[in-house]
Amino acid sequence: MNDNIDTFLDSWPRIQEGMLTTIYLTLGGAVLAFVLALVLGLAAGNRHLYVRGPSRVVVEFFRGTSLLVQLFWLFYVLPLLGFQLDSMFCAILALGLNYGAYGAEVVRGSIAAVPKPQWEAALALNFTSWQRLHRVVFPQAWVQMIPPLTNLLIQLLKGSALASFVLLQDLTYQIEQLRRGTGDTLFAFGIGLILYFVIAYILTLFMNVLEVRAKGRLGSGPSLREVLSLRPERIDQNVGVGR
Repeated sequence: MNDNIDTFLDSWPRIQEGMLTTIYLTLGGAVLAFVLALVLGLAAGNRHLYVRGPSRVVVEFFRGTSLLVQLFWLFYVLPLLGFQLDSMFCAILALGLNYGAYGAEVVRGSIAAVPKPQWEAALALNFTSWQRLHRVVFPQAWVQMIPPLTNLLIQLLKGSALASFVLLQDLTYQIEQLRRGTGDTLFAFGIGLILYFVIAYILTLFMNVLEVRAKGRLGSGPSLREVLSLRPERIDQNVGVGR
């Protein structure tokens, strides 16, 4: 065990570099996935077939094919066609396209779940299409989007482990090197489980903050300031007192 710990301490700088690579992949893929999810999700709910149709084709294609195969196509097949992509860019693009397709369904479903009277009220106020979406519909849909988008973000983090197949020295790659150095699979991958869990937990906390803030703005939950406050809520002393 002491030898394992010594090897781990020697490998720690490289493991930190692997963690940074994994974080870059996760954040880059998440930003691209979110943008694509918004664009494709809004287009998928459009009443015009020429807008809705192509978006549905893109969503179903990337949802229906393997992330690993998509990654291999971008990194190993495109060079055969004359397009050479950087490893980091290739991995972020694959993650963004794949999870953006899943996120598009979250966006489409959340917007469709906004009660119809909300749409009608915005229309009665003579709001433009952009104003209806920006001021009335999206803030309500955003609250519903956050929990499933959180799940997709964690799945994206775990999916980033495939980046080692395109020559990126991410956390999974460094954990494998630790396993080879120690010869102890249980120890090395136990470290890997803990590190992935820590990153995932931090991301989850961040998304929970976004959810609390979104609900607070709608008045459907406590504000972020109230959640972070250490002071208990004040109880009205007059409640229940007879007049």
